[in-house]
Amino acid sequence: MTQVTHRELLPGVRLTAVQTNKFKSNLLSVTLLAPLDARTASANALLPYVLRRGTQRHPDMESLSAALDELYGGAIEPAIRKKGEAQCIGFVGSFLDDAYALDDTNILEQAAGLMGEVLLCPAMENGGFRKEYVEGERSNLVDRIQAQVNEKRAYSLLRLTQEMCAGEPYGVDRLGDGKSAAAITADGLWERYRHLLAHAPVELYYCGSADADRVAAALSAALEGLPRAEELEEPDHSVQESAGRDQPRLVTEALDVTQGKLALGFRTGGACVWEEDYPALLVFDALYGGTPTSKLFLNVREKLSLCYFASSVLEKFKGIMAVASGIEFGNYEKAKAEILAQLDSCRDGAMEDWELESARRAVVSTLRATMDAQGRLEDYWLGQAVAGLEEPPQALEARVEAVTREQVVAVAQKMELDTIYFLKGKEG
Repeated sequence: MTQVTHRELLPGVRLTAVQTNKFKSNLLSVTLLAPLDARTASANALLPYVLRRGTQRHPDMESLSAALDELYGGAIEPAIRKKGEAQCIGFVGSFLDDAYALDDTNILEQAAGLMGEVLLCPAMENGGFRKEYVEGERSNLVDRIQAQVNEKRAYSLLRLTQEMCAGEPYGVDRLGDGKSAAAITADGLWERYRHLLAHAPVELYYCGSADADRVAAALSAALEGLPRAEELEEPDHSVQESAGRDQPRLVTEALDVTQGKLALGFRTGGACVWEEDYPALLVFDALYGGTPTSKLFLNVREKLSLCYFASSVLEKFKGIMAVASGIEFGNYEKAKAEILAQLDSCRDGAMEDWELESARRAVVSTLRATMDAQGRLEDYWLGQAVAGLEEPPQALEARVEAVTREQVVAVAQKMELDTIYFLKGKEG
């Protein structure tokens, strides 16, 4: 039996507690929500890594790791996520469930206390962060940002997003940019940290066997010193329904690659997580390109061999769908035309019953798998919290089961191609 409760512990501090006996570990997370902004994204992304270096009681990673080892080998890891136009900054912790501890040890309270300590009591010098920690983690962040180009499939989607959503908050990467990251100072990061603690909405999550009241008490005690401003900075969410241009924008980039990457960005006509047609959007995405039985995979990749890979991915908070593909440079026109032809077949309702049912089963299977994996379940509920929704996976599954062919066609007909990004090889 699984029970989910939501409550506010402090102003702007919300807890989602999932009580279940399904797992042997507890999952705890604390996430600060900030509006995506190019001016602050890199500093926000750096913060959890600097905080994880040490606390006032455990001033280095060695002593902090020793404290985690005492909690039966617990873990606290930095997490930087992007949910629509919200940057989600914080920590995800995993600890042994009390039911499996020796001597009736209360791990939950100790784990929550350590999470609160990492967030609120950083190792300090001269009234701020230790410069050694900031400089070391700043260098690591710059390296991570620069290394994004090495994974060309993900890089093509990143560049597509940046170009398609230029001027919109969603165009900002979750890690910010290298130039901004390299310019971060210890003093500036400390100022940003204090601002976030006071002004950022905070989402807390727990999954384990403890009841919600005990979890709330443990986390309330752990966050007792959290400063709260009268006005919080809630991230906004904007969904642009159409491309706003007569022709799709084409962006071409040349790098030293042997395989082209073709990425197409579509506006969903307003279909998103808040709309009634969201379940149909999920089924359409699975039917079109989101699964190994999709039209893109079976036709563009398998039947016609125009792509090494071809798949679609949704951004449910932004009303965007992207298609990623790997192609021979000379197949650009053919691959693009066939990717769009498969979309037209969805718009025309040219889908077999088995295609529709395979897509539905894939979506349902994903939702059920979410219930069986603590990390995926935490990420699901964080997304719901960011969106201001409380629908559990089981309820969404029921809506997916009720999706009709006509609803899928209607969603497909709303798709509008906005931007094309093509990564090709350098001449010669």
